[in-house]
Amino acid sequence: MMMMDAGRPAAISDTADLDLIALLGDLKADGYRFVTPTPASHARVLDRPDRQLGRTLRDLLGWSLPVLRSDINPAILAALEAIDMIETQGELVRSRLRVSSLDHDLYCHSAYPTTAEDAVFFGPDSYRFAALIKAELDHSMVGPEGQIVDIGTGAGVGAVVAAHLCPEAGVIMTDINAEAVRYAAVNAAAAGVQADALLTADLDAVDGPIDVILANPPYIIDPAGRDYRDGGGMHGAEVAFDMARMAVPRIAPGGRLILYTGSAIIAGTDPLGEALSTLADETQCHLRYREIDPDVFGDELANPAYGDVDRIAVVAAVIERSGGGHDRRFPVPRRGPRTAG
Repeated sequence: MMMMDAGRPAAISDTADLDLIALLGDLKADGYRFVTPTPASHARVLDRPDRQLGRTLRDLLGWSLPVLRSDINPAILAALEAIDMIETQGELVRSRLRVSSLDHDLYCHSAYPTTAEDAVFFGPDSYRFAALIKAELDHSMVGPEGQIVDIGTGAGVGAVVAAHLCPEAGVIMTDINAEAVRYAAVNAAAAGVQADALLTADLDAVDGPIDVILANPPYIIDPAGRDYRDGGGMHGAEVAFDMARMAVPRIAPGGRLILYTGSAIIAGTDPLGEALSTLADETQCHLRYREIDPDVFGDELANPAYGDVDRIAVVAAVIERSGGGHDRRFPVPRRGPRTAG
């Protein structure tokens, strides 16, 4: 497993990580695909009487089911065992990781259920985040001297998608979770993109202005306080707002912050949207803000902490800094979120 110091790029040199990259390549070549559902949907599928034991590679690596050793390709099984990602119970094997597909890439992340404090999450928000990035960026947007930073990168989805769209840009991935930094570095390498992964809670290790900042922070109140899931105060919006406050001063002229998160709607008002609007005004930036999905995680409203909340909306917030005219690196997107209001 790769070792790293805070604020320094993670270098992939460990044999296990190189083997994991090779495994993702083999899975991709074999046509492996798995679209990851919400944890609630996942649980309901596994509650079915016929879903207690898996039979396929998708069952092992996607649904996190135990599978008979004899049902799995011996080469794939040997590769998983070589990187210590298999638990054995007699003739049954269970994977310590999951592999999910998004577009043409595969991403490794934590196995279901993601209960550990250092779990690396991937799910429907990952797909929606990727779609937002694709709506905001195009291939000419950030050139060879430009810089893209994905803060709180998790499995590295934002960075990988942006790197495909802007292949000449420098790309940096940051996270406070060493396991996330590891998986993000592996996933970027497997996707064939160049990106540095940093273990850090801030942007101090990133030099100069940043052309595009990406963020997909947690937005649910998590009683267990797990970093990948807990959005903190403001009914779960605190982490998102803190990331925005950290990021906005670093936006280069003509650049933008692309923030995907959730906001608790209270008595018809959106406190996060209002706070981001104030932040944009105070920093002479422009905010484009919209709801992507008006109602997610409805079960959370049974939590007393959401006792005054109408609904939880998934939102897109794009904060742009003027470049004194259209910067050549940042043409007006041909498609994208509508201006709020």
